[in-house]
Amino acid sequence: MFSIILFQPEIPPNTGNIIRLCANTGTALHLVRPLGFELDDTRLKRAGLDYREFADVVVHDSLAECRQALGDPRVFALSTRGRTRYDTPKYIPGDAFLFGPETRGLPDAVLEAEPAEQRLRLPMREGSRSLNLSNSAAVVIYEAWRQQGYAGGA
Repeated sequence: MFSIILFQPEIPPNTGNIIRLCANTGTALHLVRPLGFELDDTRLKRAGLDYREFADVVVHDSLAECRQALGDPRVFALSTRGRTRYDTPKYIPGDAFLFGPETRGLPDAVLEAEPAEQRLRLPMREGSRSLNLSNSAAVVIYEAWRQQGYAGGA
C-alpha cells in the first residue's frame, strides 16, 4: 500500500527494524545505495528477526531509479527541516516516505526537490535533535495506515 525509501542508510539495526515494520504493515522497503552495510549483515538480520522473507525489499543504485521503479509516486520527505507536520497530509495508497542517512539526514538538494507541503516533520520538544530512524518510520507508516482504516490489518 505504501513504500518507505531509505536514502543511503548507514546503521544495520535501523534497517532491520524497518524490515520488520514493513513486514508487519504491508509496506514495501526501497534502499538507495550506497548502503552502510551488506544485506547479510548479522546486526541487520538480528534486528529484522528473520522478517526479511516477509518483507518486500528492493535495492536501487539511485533515487531516480527508485522513483522510476515505483512509478514516480507522491513522495513525502521526512526531515527535522520539514515544515509540514506528518499528520497533516491525507495519504493515499502508493505514497512513498523518504528518509535520509542517520548521521546527516537528507541532503538539501534531495529535500528541496519535494514540494514544501511534502517535506514532513515529526513534532518534538524544543532543542531535540531527532528521533531514531526506525521509530520515525513507524510513526509515519502507522499514521498513513490509520488513515486507510488499517486496510489488510488484523
